[in-house]
Amino acid sequence: MKTDLKEILSISGQPGLFRYLAQAKNGVIVESLITKHRTSFGLNAKVTTLADISIYTNEDEVSLKEVLQKMAAQLGENDAPSSKADPKVIKAFFAEALPNYDEERFYVSHMKKVLDWYSVLKQYASLDFVEEEDKAEASAEEENKKEEETKE
Repeated sequence: MKTDLKEILSISGQPGLFRYLAQAKNGVIVESLITKHRTSFGLNAKVTTLADISIYTNEDEVSLKEVLQKMAAQLGENDAPSSKADPKVIKAFFAEALPNYDEERFYVSHMKKVLDWYSVLKQYASLDFVEEEDKAEASAEEENKKEEETKE
């Protein structure tokens, strides 16, 4: 099953990643990708979808999805370096995966988060991401089904 990065959340101060389930009165209801434990976070929690994250490069910004795809292409079936690895190893990895990253604004701490997210997505979700075209096709199919049901 494909992963929709708009539904995968990073919550400040919380380890791991979460799947968005529903809107609550005072925030959101989420499920941990790792433990499958459901919880809610209030309006004061800093919640970010992975689809909204970009990495600075020397030319422009690159979406996290694109970076994760480049990492997957480089690694194949191998695991990403650990976020606890030596910073030189982490920088060398990103120099290969994203050679034009902005060394002044894409810090090792950011790289470690991306490595952790990559590992969690690989193990508990999928590195095959939903494309906008897939969503358009799915909604068109849903519309057609509704029209057919109405005709019957």
